[in-house]
Amino acid sequence: MTETHSAEVRGDSGEATARLVASRVLDVPDFPKPGVVFKDLMPLFADGEAFREVIDGIVAYHGRDTFDTVVGIEARGFVVAAAIAYAAGVGVVPVRKAGKLPRAAYAASYELEYGEATLEVHQDAFTAGHRVLVVDDVLATGGTAAATLDLVERAGGTIAGFTVLLELSFLGGRQRLAPRPVHALLTV
Repeated sequence: MTETHSAEVRGDSGEATARLVASRVLDVPDFPKPGVVFKDLMPLFADGEAFREVIDGIVAYHGRDTFDTVVGIEARGFVVAAAIAYAAGVGVVPVRKAGKLPRAAYAASYELEYGEATLEVHQDAFTAGHRVLVVDDVLATGGTAAATLDLVERAGGTIAGFTVLLELSFLGGRQRLAPRPVHALLTV
């Protein structure tokens, strides 16, 4: 495992934030399959001071009064969403893998880099016009994010923003989500 470092770090919240995130990301080769380099953000989550700085930065970037709920995408997005929701004093809603929610849910299927997946959100998760900040750990091809943003809108929410801790720009997720804005703390 190696840390994700670059002489030229960049991110939508500035170089200092990008460097902070980069210093707490580990590259895990050949996970979950050979040839894939997994970006492990657990060291960032485990560092209380760094994690607080990242969460406070996300809330400051969007503004406390611009969203009513935070959506976290399964599973690491739950960690980020819960912390942002707590810091902003708003609620949190999970977008889960198929079959994990107990009530009526909307579903969206999408292509992964290595297969297909389905996500779900409760049909009653939002009231009409509810402003929703969607967060996840990593933006890769954008399939998961696009499915989630569509689910939020189908359930009555209005997208207030979309933030990721790490964007893998070489996979084109930001372009796939256009014209929706993407806020990435670190872009590699």
